Amino acid sequence: MNETRLEVRGLTKHFPITAGMFRGKVIGHVQAVDDVSFSIDEGETLSLVGESGCGKTTISNLILLLHEPTDGGIFFRGKPLSGISVRERQEYAREVQVVFQDPYGALNPRMRVADIVGEPMDIHGYSAKEKRTAVLDALKAVDLLEGSDSKYPHEFSGGQRQRIGIARALTMNPELIVLDEPVSNLDVSIRSQILNLLKDLQEERGIAYLLISHDMASVEYMSNRIGVMYLGRLVEIGKSEDLIADPLHPYTATLVSAATPTGRTPTWQLPILGEVPSPLDLPKGCAFNTRCPYAMPVCSEVRPEYTEVEAGRKVACHLYPDHINSIDKSLTQSNILDDPVQ
Repeated sequence: MNETRLEVRGLTKHFPITAGMFRGKVIGHVQAVDDVSFSIDEGETLSLVGESGCGKTTISNLILLLHEPTDGGIFFRGKPLSGISVRERQEYAREVQVVFQDPYGALNPRMRVADIVGEPMDIHGYSAKEKRTAVLDALKAVDLLEGSDSKYPHEFSGGQRQRIGIARALTMNPELIVLDEPVSNLDVSIRSQILNLLKDLQEERGIAYLLISHDMASVEYMSNRIGVMYLGRLVEIGKSEDLIADPLHPYTATLVSAATPTGRTPTWQLPILGEVPSPLDLPKGCAFNTRCPYAMPVCSEVRPEYTEVEAGRKVACHLYPDHINSIDKSLTQSNILDDPVQ
């Protein structure tokens, strides 16, 4: 049984909105993350998916200690990160690294690759010899040619630049890497190479990944488990193959249906209806009720709690467990629009 590397419990982040001449008056809050809980084990990939603005990147920033949570806790190897000392924070930074979305903006164009990849080691006080060895090992691990360390970022393609970003994360031998949309800015032909590289490195080194993405194909390929976010809340979480094959939450079903490749019939034939509500003024009850064809009166009044429908599979939806047998998953776009289920 693999050891739990990271755990978040009831994680919440609300950003204040201020007004006035000196921006001192709080007039509201953006509810970016609301009561999210999950864990990531050694060698596991957990993916967070959802539309833009759902809170998945805010969660990654909280885990990277770029923001302070409004409520809830983050635990690394069972120890809370709240109130840690500067030294403990540096230790944590060694163990948790990040690969950014933009392989062009993430690399300093005025630095050589050796200095970019070795920069984390400079920050943490490693010797020049240790840095040189680690840099060459990391560049070799990501399949960059010998001599790459002396070049500048503009001399590489987008895929090669992302390999440099991955090499930079590897120099500290981390236990967890946050992958923030690592292939979304790359050509389709290059994406599979980067994803295969990440999987090979995980298998060799036992690294845990938190993958932030909206690309369901990449998520399905990479993930052991998937968490689905909607307006700051985790609405479903479960094993990758189970969640893709049989989504439980109507929002999950819309994401899977939209990304289902030709030749495979999705379990639920659902369109995504309407617009995403404003995070400044979330709907009462279930935040998805304004777009859900299965919405019932209770959905607009009471926020659903998490229901464990099977081991490791949780969903926050009033359809479960009492209404699970009454779901008609054969609804099509036309009959939803003509005769919505209420």
